[in-house]
Amino acid sequence: MTAPAPAVEAAGLHKSFGTVRAVDGIDLALAPGRIYGLLGPNGSGKTTFIRMVAGLARPTAGTARVLGTLMPNRDVLGQIGYMPQAEALYPELSVAENVAFFARLEGHSDRVPVDRVLDLVGLADRRTTPAMHLSGGMRRRLSLACTLVHEPAVLLLDEPTVGVDPALRVQFWAHFRKLAAAGTTIIVASHVMDEADRCDELIFIRSGRVLARGTSAEVRNGAGTPDLETAFLHFSGLDADGRALEAPIS
Repeated sequence: MTAPAPAVEAAGLHKSFGTVRAVDGIDLALAPGRIYGLLGPNGSGKTTFIRMVAGLARPTAGTARVLGTLMPNRDVLGQIGYMPQAEALYPELSVAENVAFFARLEGHSDRVPVDRVLDLVGLADRRTTPAMHLSGGMRRRLSLACTLVHEPAVLLLDEPTVGVDPALRVQFWAHFRKLAAAGTTIIVASHVMDEADRCDELIFIRSGRVLARGTSAEVRNGAGTPDLETAFLHFSGLDADGRALEAPIS
C-alpha cells in the first residue's frame, strides 16, 4: 500500500532576521491525519517555522509545502487554519460576528458552522457579547472558533490553550483527536507537557534546528529521562534544576 503524500513538508528551511538565524535548516515530512507537538524553549524558532508553513513569512532559503503546494500560495490558504499566539480578533464585533466574518472569508454563508464551533468552545451563550468584553481565556476560545470554522485540512496552533481552563482544554483535545482521525493534520506549538503527551509525534526544536523527533516515549528515551518535562530541559540545554549545562547538546 502506497503511503499518503505528506501534508506538510520542509526542505532545507531557513529564516534569518539580520544576523539571527531563527530557523536553521529544518527538513520534515509530516503525514496527514496526525497530531504533531512542536516543542522548544522560547526563541527556538517554533513560531517562525509555523508562519512559513502558513505562508505568512517567506523563507530565506529552502522550501515549505502544504498539501503538495509551495508556500506561500493564496489558493491553499483556505485549507489552512492558523491560530497565532496573539488573538486576531475584531474587538468591537460580537463573538458570533467575529466567527461569521472568518467563515465568510472561507466561503461559508450559513449559521451552521458558526453555531457548531461556538458550541465547541463554550461561547454559544456569549454570541452577542463584543470581543472586547471577553476575558483573556474567552478570547482564546474565540480565536480557536475562528480558526476551526472553515474545517481546514491543516491546523497550525500556536499555544492554543493558554488561559483556557483544564476542563475546556480536555474538550479541545478530544476535538483535535476527532479531527485527526478524520484526516486533519495538526501542528501544536506548546510548553504544556501533558498536552505534548497527547500528540502522536513530538518535534523538538532548539536554535532553529530539529534536535529530536518521535513519540513521547522515544523522545524521553532519547534524552535518557523519565518524563517529558525533564526531557524538555535536557534538549533545552538545562539540567534538572534549570541550570545551563556546561557542554551544549549536539
